[in-house]
Formats: sequence, structure tokens, C-alpha cells
Amino acid sequence: MEHWAFITACIALTVTAMTFAIRAGMLSQLSQELELTDSQLGWVNAMAFFGFPVATIVGGALYKVLGARRLLIIAFTGHILGLLCTIFASGFYSLMFATFLIGLANGAVEAGCNPMVTRLFPTKQTTMLNRFHVWFPGGIVLGSLVSISMTYLGLGWQFQFACLLVPTLLYGALLIRLPDDLVEEQAPDDPQHGVLKALLSPLFLFMLLCMTLTASTELLTQQWIERILRESGASAMFTLALITGVMAIGRYFSGPVIKQLNPLGVLLMSSITAYIGIRFMSVAQGAEVYYAAIIFALGVTYFWPTMLGFVAEKLPETGAIGLGVMGAAGMFAVSIWNPIIGQLVERGQAIGTHNASNALVALSYFPLSLVGAFGLLLLGSFYKARRQTLKGVCHDS
Repeated sequence: MEHWAFITACIALTVTAMTFAIRAGMLSQLSQELELTDSQLGWVNAMAFFGFPVATIVGGALYKVLGARRLLIIAFTGHILGLLCTIFASGFYSLMFATFLIGLANGAVEAGCNPMVTRLFPTKQTTMLNRFHVWFPGGIVLGSLVSISMTYLGLGWQFQFACLLVPTLLYGALLIRLPDDLVEEQAPDDPQHGVLKALLSPLFLFMLLCMTLTASTELLTQQWIERILRESGASAMFTLALITGVMAIGRYFSGPVIKQLNPLGVLLMSSITAYIGIRFMSVAQGAEVYYAAIIFALGVTYFWPTMLGFVAEKLPETGAIGLGVMGAAGMFAVSIWNPIIGQLVERGQAIGTHNASNALVALSYFPLSLVGAFGLLLLGSFYKARRQTLKGVCHDS
């Protein structure tokens, strides 16, 4: 049953990622056919990222009541309705509503699956969260290839979103064989006091702030890549597939990397690499874009699952609600920034400047901030470990 539960979770996350990739690839077509501005596209994107935190917070809070299977049933229902509403969308507001439904479904997947994975594999939580989250970049690769192929065949955005019904129905069918009590939340002795205290601890609040920056670095760049890179001479969708392909491979083989550097070391190196990749991408032209994309991909590969794994291992008292709040913070930040990035792209067009330069330079400040944040946290952990060592030596003497 553990095997089937993990497979079901991976397929559900693949659907989440494919909605992300196909929407990213369809921004220009949606703009033309539904007569949307870049600012309006920003609000449409924001609905996906706003629906996500609503679902993760509510789902995390109700995880002990609903369980992983029921949350995935909610996700399945949201995906079906959201995809159908997208296919039949006729304008700005109907597309916003459809995208919000898909965002809710995507959040329900995370709310149900992240705590499920940590409880199915209690001795290797960060590694298995990375393995599970292989299927986010993996799904984006699949979605990008589907988008490229169907665009080449002349099939529009309605057909591309319709094809997502197939993997959605597949994970819906797999849900039938999973029990309701798949895993049980290990509650502390004093649930309310213990969870609330952990959620308000300085370390959790600090990681919450960092999550807004890691998610914005990764997801904003990918979601807007088709609009940002259209004048660079590189294929935006191939670039997206390249980025997420590197991410999928990196996450699958994350175990040795995390063991060698520890989660904080991984997060610091990721921040430095992501900053270099985005700045390189902002000035790259033609084939240079692909080299910059690989550097960027190596930077953002471990962000999301390692942040969740760090909280699951270092702050286990936060439970499912802690993981839900972390995911919610990341996606809520992305929803806020999406319209702003849309305005930057629109402004770049209006004054005739290269779209990539202003938008990507703005995005580079997120990982630059993280370099300082994770650097301070790593120094603090070294100082704390050194103090404990010195105390032990003094006690022995």
C-alpha cells in the first residue's frame, strides 16, 4: 500500500506541474485569442498561486480529520472542474475563476501528499520529499513537450488543457484502492499548545520568510519564461523543459547531496547558483540562454522540497499544518508578485526595451536576499554546535 500511495501522489503532482507548464506556454496565445494584456495575464497567473495557499492552509489544518486520500479526492474534483472551466473560458473573469479552481486543486495535492510522504518514510523525510517533488519538474518537462508538440500540430490552448484530463483521471482511478486511514498524524501530548508554539517559533517564522523568496525565485521565473524570453532568440518552452529536466534529475539523486552538505548548506549553495543563473539569463542571447538556464536550474532544484524537509525534521511539532503553511507562504508570495512581473514585462514592451532584462534583474534580488539569510542561519548553527561542543569538553574535564 505504501508503494501505491507514493505512485498516486507522484501522478497527482505531475498533473499539478503540467497545468503550470501548459499555462506558461499558452500565455501569448491566451493574450491574443481572449484579448488580454500582460497585466491581466499576471492576475490570471496570480489566481493559480492564490488558490494554492488557501487549499494548503485549510488542508493542513484539517489533515488529521480528512486524511491524505480525502484531500486527494478534493484535488481530483478541483482538477476536473478547473480544466473543464478553462477549456470553455471566454474571457478574463471566466479564465481567472477556472485558474483559481486549478490552484485549489494543486494546493490540495500538496496538503495531502507532503505530510503523507513524511509519515510513510519517517527516517528519510528530506530525501523522499525530494524524490516526490521530482514529479513537479518532471511534470513540467512533460507539459512543455506536450505544449511544443501540440502547438507544432496547430492545436490550440483548449486541446492542450483537455489532454490533462487523461493523467487526472488516472490518479483518480488509483485513489479507489487507497484506504481512508492511509497514515495517521502523530499528535503531540498537547496538540494545540505544542503546534501553536512551534508555528510561532523564531526558526519557523524565519523559514516562512525564506520560503516566500525561494518559491518566488523558482516559480515566477518559470511561469513567465515564455513572455520574458520571446525576444532572446532562444526557444522559451525548450528552455523551460531544460530547466525542469535538470531539476528532476537533481531531485532524484538528492540523497548524497543533502548528506554531504546538510540541508542548510544545500540551501545556501542553491541561492548563490540561482542568483548567478538569473543574472546570466538577463543578458544572454541565443544559445547562451540554455547555459544560463542550466545554472539557474541547478540553483532552484532543491529549494522547495529541502525547505519542507528542513521543517519536517527540525520542527516536527508543526505537523501537517506546518508543511501546509510553508507551501501556502511560498505560493501566496508568488501570487502577489505575478501581477508586478506582468507590469514589468508590459512596461518593457511599451518603451521598446528587452523584456528579459528588467524582469529578470528584478527576480535576481530574491536569491540574492537568500544568500544572506541562509548564510546567517548556517553561521548560527555552526556557532550553536561549537558552543555545545565546548560545553561538553568543559563538563568532561
